Amino acid sequence: MPLKKLIFKAGVNRDQTNYANEGGWYACNKARFFSGFPQKIGGWTRFTSSQYYGVCKALFNWASSSASTVGNYLAIGTNEKIYVASGPTLYDITPLRNLNPNVALASPYVSTTIDSATITLEFAAVLNVSAGDWVTISGVSGPVGGIPTDSINTEFKIVSTPTTTSITVLTDTTASSTASGGSGGSGAFQIQIGTSISLSGYGWGIPSWGGSTSTPTTGWGVAAVIPLNVPIRLIYFDNYNEDLFFNIRYGDIYFWDLDTTYPRAVLLSSVSGASDVPEEVTQILFDGNSNILLAFGCTAYGTGDYDPLLIRWASQDNYANFAPSDDPGISTAGYLRVQQGSSILKAVNNFGEILVFTESSLTSFKFTGSFPYVYSQNLVSADISLIAPNCVIAINNIIYWMGHDKFFMYDGRVETIPCTLRRHIFDNMNIGEFDQFFACSNERFNEVWWYYCSSESNVIDSYVIYNYLEQIWYYGTCSDGMLRTAWTDSPLNSFPQGASSDTDDTVTPPVYAYGDNYLYNHEDGYDADGDPLPSYICSSDIDVEDGDRFLLIRRLIPDVSFSGSTSTTPSVALTMYPRNFPGDAYTITNTEGQTLPRSVSVTTNINQYTNQVFVRLRARQMAFQISSEDEGVSWQLGITRIDGRTDGNRA
Repeated sequence: MPLKKLIFKAGVNRDQTNYANEGGWYACNKARFFSGFPQKIGGWTRFTSSQYYGVCKALFNWASSSASTVGNYLAIGTNEKIYVASGPTLYDITPLRNLNPNVALASPYVSTTIDSATITLEFAAVLNVSAGDWVTISGVSGPVGGIPTDSINTEFKIVSTPTTTSITVLTDTTASSTASGGSGGSGAFQIQIGTSISLSGYGWGIPSWGGSTSTPTTGWGVAAVIPLNVPIRLIYFDNYNEDLFFNIRYGDIYFWDLDTTYPRAVLLSSVSGASDVPEEVTQILFDGNSNILLAFGCTAYGTGDYDPLLIRWASQDNYANFAPSDDPGISTAGYLRVQQGSSILKAVNNFGEILVFTESSLTSFKFTGSFPYVYSQNLVSADISLIAPNCVIAINNIIYWMGHDKFFMYDGRVETIPCTLRRHIFDNMNIGEFDQFFACSNERFNEVWWYYCSSESNVIDSYVIYNYLEQIWYYGTCSDGMLRTAWTDSPLNSFPQGASSDTDDTVTPPVYAYGDNYLYNHEDGYDADGDPLPSYICSSDIDVEDGDRFLLIRRLIPDVSFSGSTSTTPSVALTMYPRNFPGDAYTITNTEGQTLPRSVSVTTNINQYTNQVFVRLRARQMAFQISSEDEGVSWQLGITRIDGRTDGNRA
C-alpha cells in the first residue's frame, strides 16, 4: 500500500466522540494552531523585579506624552493593593480609607514580647479594621523592647485586632525583652482589602441579629436560610491623558495624578471642582469618542440611592463634575437608565459606541454631541448572557464574550460562535467562582483566551482559546506555572503580560497563596521562565476502510519543524496509540495496580535529523500524539506519513 498522509482538521473537538471525530484533534495542552497546523505555545519570562501583594485582578497600560512624565505605565489592581509599574519597578499608590484615615497612637503605644517579632500597637480611637488590612506607622519614638525605630515606623499588614483600638503586626526584628513604650506617632490606614475568591455561607446572624422567630426559625447556633455572599474584588482602570482613574466594583471613584513622586491615589470627589461624584460605582469608563467620564451602575443624582442600571456622565469640560445643569455653559453632565436587564455587568468601548452588558441584554450607548441629550441608547439584543464581568473583550472592533452556556460575538449584530469544546468547558466549570473568569487577547496569533476555574477548583486552573482568524478552538490547563489571574495585550508592550499567583494545595480545593506574585512577559521564548514547558496534542482515532480490517504500520516518516528552539538537540516524542474498538481503553490496570498498554503502543523520539522510524504496530484504529517535555524546545507539526498495509480482519 502507498504511503498515507496523516492530515488532520485544525482545531480540537471534544463535542463528538473520539471515533466520530476521525481526522481531527481530540486533546491538547500548551499547544495552538498556526496556519492550520499544531505547534507549541510560546513561553514566558519574568517582567517585574518585585512581587505585588494580593491576587492581581486587573492590568491596564497607558502612556504619557507629557515632557515631565513621558513613558509607558502599567496599573496593577489586586484584592489588597493598587500599584503603578514604570518598567519592572512597582510603586504602591493604594489610597487611604475615606473615614478617619490617620489615627494617633496612645499609651502604651508599642508593646513587645521577648523572642517575638510581633508587636501590639494601641490607638486613641476605634479603628474599624480587620486582619489583612494595611497600615503605615510613622512618628513613633523608639526603640522599644529591642526593636529599633525603623522597624516600627514602616508599613505593615495587620495580623490581628485584639481590641477595637489595637492591632498586632509583624516586624522584621525579634524583641529582646517584654516591654511597653515609645511615644507619639500615628497610623495611616489604607482602604480595606477585598477577597480573591467568592465567599458565601450561612450564619446565625442572618437575616437579623440573633436570627428570626418566624418560620423557618433561626437563632443562636442555628444557620440562617438566607446565604451571605461576598463577591471578589474587581478593579476597573482608565486614563485621561497621563492621569489614572479607577474604581473598585461597588465602590468609590479614585484619581491618581501622574508625577515623579508616585503619591497615593485620592477620591475623585476630593479634587478641585468636584461635584456630586457618584458612589457605589459598578464600573467607570472614559468614552473613547468624547473623553467623557462615565459611571455605570451607581448612586443616583440627588438621592444617593444605588441603581444598578443607572449610567451617569460627567461634564465634558470637567471629569469631576457630575452635577447636571440646564445650562451647558455650566455643566453637560447627565444620566440615563438602561431599559433592559436587572444590573449592569460590564461596559466596553467599541468604535463609535459603548456596549453595555447586563446579565441578559446588550445595549449600544452612543455620544450624540448635542445638549441636553448628550447620549442615546439602543437595545441590541435581549437574548444574550454574560457569565462574568471580565469575560468580554474587544478586538479590532469586534466584541467576544462567554455566556452561561455558549460563546457570542458582536460585529454590528449579535451572533453565536460555534464551539467544538462547548460541553468540555461548560460541563466542567465552577460557576460559584465565575467572577474570577476573564477574557484576554493574544493578537499576534489571532486568539481570544478565556481563563476559568474548573469544577473542582476555587482558583484559575484552565483556559480555552478561540482562534478568530481560523475559527477553531483549543484548550489546556494552567499547570507548570501558567496560573494567570489578569492579562494585558497592549500595543505599548513588546509582549502580552500576565499576572501570576501561587496556590495553597494543602487545602481542598486549593486557594490562592502569596508566592509567585509577579508579572510575566508571554510569547517570550518557549520555556516557563527558565524551566521546561511540557506540551502535547493528540488526535482522534483513525482507521482503515471503516475499521473492518486491521492496519499493520511498519514505518513513520515524520514532518516536524524545530524553528525557534534554543536547545542544540531539540526533539519531540511521536506516539501511536492502537486499539481495536472505540470502547477500548488505551491502557489497562492489572491486579497489582500497574497501568499497562492494552496493545503495543509505540513512542519514538524525533529530532531535526530523523528521516524515518521503523515500527511494528497492528490495530483496527489508532491515535497519533506529538509531545515535548525538554527545555528550549519549540515544535510545529507538518504532515507525517505512515507506511503500512491492511492485515486481515481477525485479531
